[in-house]
Amino acid sequence: MRTPLTVLQGELEAIAQEEHNLPADVRDTIGSALEETQRLAKIVESLLAISRLEAGEARVQPVRLDFAELVRTTADQVRLLAEEKHISLNCDRTKPVQVEADPARLKQVVVNLLDNAIKYTPEHGSVIVAVNSQDSRAVLEVADSGLGISARDLPYIFDRFYRADKARSRQMGGTGLGLSIVRSICTAHGDR
Repeated sequence: MRTPLTVLQGELEAIAQEEHNLPADVRDTIGSALEETQRLAKIVESLLAISRLEAGEARVQPVRLDFAELVRTTADQVRLLAEEKHISLNCDRTKPVQVEADPARLKQVVVNLLDNAIKYTPEHGSVIVAVNSQDSRAVLEVADSGLGISARDLPYIFDRFYRADKARSRQMGGTGLGLSIVRSICTAHGDR
């Protein structure tokens, strides 16, 4: 699926660059088609990542690291997203927690969770991140002042393409794959 999408994107980009005399509505349609092609490409990449993780094909490259430090630096990197919505992002309660894990994959878990928290927290809200150790396991907590997830949706939030609020999720760019990726990465790490 990646190849046809790449070809389609390339052809749309070529049309957009070469045809300066196109009417505005046609240019808008091409722009919209490009955005949808890029969205589909992201979905395909996410599905491929999940499939590889679940099949054991995507090997984790574990190293000893301070999970709390990884969370702090990742939170600092996504802080701009929070600031754009005037959301406070706080991870002060975090204490060092040593883990054996793949730093790139663990960072993706943190980014996906923080992105969701920021995305679904209203302006001037807050997101709080904490890392601690419980029963020899690292525990990452992400809490926000958003609407939350209803009890009836909780069993499904890690399912592929599941979105609790279908209308809002599409407007905000959600595909319903972020938490499925989080689960797959955690499972590949043995839920450590």
